[in-house]
Amino acid sequence: MIKRLGEHVEHDADQVRGTVAAGFEGVREAFAEVLGEQRHAPEAQLVVHVDGHRVVDLWGGPGTAADTLTGLYSITKGAAHLVVALLVQDGILDLDRTVASYWPEFGAEGKDRLTLRELLAHRSGAVGVDGGFTLAELADDRLSAARLAGHRPFWEPGTAYGYHAFVIGALTGEVVRRVTGRSLQEVYEERIRAPYGLDFHLGLPEALEERYAQVLPLEPTEEELRLLLADAAAPDSVPAVAFNQNTTPPTDLVAFANTRAVRALGPASSGGVGTARGVAGMYAAAISEVDGRAPLLAPSTITEFARVSHRGTDLVTGNDDVFGLGFESTSTLYAFLGPEAFGHSGATGSLAFADPASGVAYAYTRRRFGFPSGFGAGLENHRLAEAVARAAKGR
Repeated sequence: MIKRLGEHVEHDADQVRGTVAAGFEGVREAFAEVLGEQRHAPEAQLVVHVDGHRVVDLWGGPGTAADTLTGLYSITKGAAHLVVALLVQDGILDLDRTVASYWPEFGAEGKDRLTLRELLAHRSGAVGVDGGFTLAELADDRLSAARLAGHRPFWEPGTAYGYHAFVIGALTGEVVRRVTGRSLQEVYEERIRAPYGLDFHLGLPEALEERYAQVLPLEPTEEELRLLLADAAAPDSVPAVAFNQNTTPPTDLVAFANTRAVRALGPASSGGVGTARGVAGMYAAAISEVDGRAPLLAPSTITEFARVSHRGTDLVTGNDDVFGLGFESTSTLYAFLGPEAFGHSGATGSLAFADPASGVAYAYTRRRFGFPSGFGAGLENHRLAEAVARAAKGR
């Protein structure tokens, strides 16, 4: 049995602050090691629930508290596609209907046969637009969706797979709006965030701005800088288009999250703002009973969205990346998790997921960009998530 949070308490004014439940001391030790090894403070939070109960609540860094809000980048995609999963579960959306049947304008330029299932699997080819998006368009999902609808795809829809970094939430969000009459952000607020009191926002209220702490840039070594420059994509390549580097000036990821208009509108691909408590709470609600409420997702829905939908080389990232529907298939990255673990990483090195097999809901958020590790999650997540899995198994 898990002892309630607070029965085992650790304090370290210099590094780790917060609490862990008995049996999860190893997670605190792993978190302390991660913070201690960083050249510059990552300003991180780590929160874990097991079977709906919070068992880890840790944070570290001189500018980060337990309730510090920051930009979560692609962790936002997990919230967006939890909304889509609920609408599929309710019978409001059909994965095998074409996107154009919901949103006729999207059918232009050969995109008419693409299904919602294929869109969620990042197979549409509609990863960006010639000349790139303005910041105003990236911040507002309706504006970017309108440009994408009539634009040619960058590969034949359904034939290949590539990460829709800045646009997947706008595309799926427009489907949600056409069917429900509500924005994806509004459905998330009404069905997920507000009922559970989650500190994870797709559209940060002005009143909470005082709690926002800016995302911090990577401070690379000379060798890391050399590697980054060598790996830079050509301006008109598919990777550059997907990450909006084909505009002038290229999109600055740090400045993007630190822009109030982005936080206010909460674009569903990358504009969410929150704490690790809020994100872990969302994934706990997805798979576990919380405060007397049944899990948001039925087991059959989890299977549908978590299972691998496509294997192969990602045309955008170049990685052997693996997605379910909307979510990353997290068990393919971390073999110690159950086969239906699902979640999403974020650009700074953050990661969040749910593992139905163990009842674990995990959220690691960091304000400072880490050196890219080949996929969105920072390398430290392997150590942290493994420590969590080990503790959960031994409870």
